[in-house]
Amino acid sequence: MLDDIQINANALWMRKQLGEDVFSPIDIFAVLGSIHDLTLVYYPLGKRISGMCLRDKDNKIMAINSEQTYGRQRFTAAHELCHIYFHKELHRVVCPAAFDEKDAAEIEANKFASYFLAPYESLREFLERRIQKEEEITLEDVVQVEQYYGLSRYATLIRLIREGYLTKAKAAEMQTGVIKSAQEQGYDVSLYRPSSGEKKATTFGKYVKLAETLREREVISEGLYEQYLLEAFRSDIVYGTEEDEERYD
Repeated sequence: MLDDIQINANALWMRKQLGEDVFSPIDIFAVLGSIHDLTLVYYPLGKRISGMCLRDKDNKIMAINSEQTYGRQRFTAAHELCHIYFHKELHRVVCPAAFDEKDAAEIEANKFASYFLAPYESLREFLERRIQKEEEITLEDVVQVEQYYGLSRYATLIRLIREGYLTKAKAAEMQTGVIKSAQEQGYDVSLYRPSSGEKKATTFGKYVKLAETLREREVISEGLYEQYLLEAFRSDIVYGTEEDEERYD
């Protein structure tokens, strides 16, 4: 397994490939849209699976468990990026919801996800502006980190423990009352909640664009086009939405 320095370097390389700098918070789902051969699927995958990915010569498919919190979904997306781009020997991966501490590829993908969302130097500078490393980090600091980088509480605590900012005992005290701790600091708490409405099951990316291309070229019929979209949970395209009738300035 790669060491942490190389994993961080891979995460920085991936950010650059997606047109992002190596310090700022990243809107991972927005940048995934720039990967032309990627299909992104949101779907309720149950309690045991966080996500999965498949890759062949022409396609990349990533599935995210929409029943998990938004922060965890972001982490899962970055985790799957590692499998897709750096684990070439793995063509299909199903990732457990529980962090696997034995599987080398899963450990590496978890570290990659953490560094991709919060690069090492970026996090160090962020914390040094607020605390000295020898001082004890507070719950307020933890909330600021997870809100700034869009990390789940669990992923934030694991990272801070690994880099020596928190002891395991202190981190254990911060694992409960997550939403309340963010509310008390005036933050939006959508980071800690799962997807709702149409985001529960939907598809974006290559699959949708390919269906449209095939219809335009008359390779498939209108009926088959609609069937493909409905199978991808895109009834909004087939039937339209109320917003389609509204005008926005």
